[in-house]
Amino acid sequence: MVTADTTDALELGTWWAEQTGAEVAEENDGHYVMVRGGGLPVVLAFQKVDEVTPGKNRLHLDLTTDDLEAETERLLAAGASLVGRRGDENFRWHTLADPQGNEFCIATQQA
Repeated sequence: MVTADTTDALELGTWWAEQTGAEVAEENDGHYVMVRGGGLPVVLAFQKVDEVTPGKNRLHLDLTTDDLEAETERLLAAGASLVGRRGDENFRWHTLADPQGNEFCIATQQA
């Protein structure tokens, strides 16, 4: 399980469930939300805290897709923000942030 601190666990857990095709499996009165399924290899959990730790997160998700540009645009339309487009002709990935600023990357699947 990978757990992220957040000021609104249900809102952020629901966003991640929608983006990954998973579902909110447990709500726990909005204090500890667990997201499962949708092909996720791990459970994502979101823990409500009064204040998140400032600065860049030290742990992040790396997700893969068959169409990097289309998936980036879909996530941006859903409320993610673009941190940067990275890589070269051999390997490309985009760093985004979820609606609460937690960074994650998406990359083209490697053969």
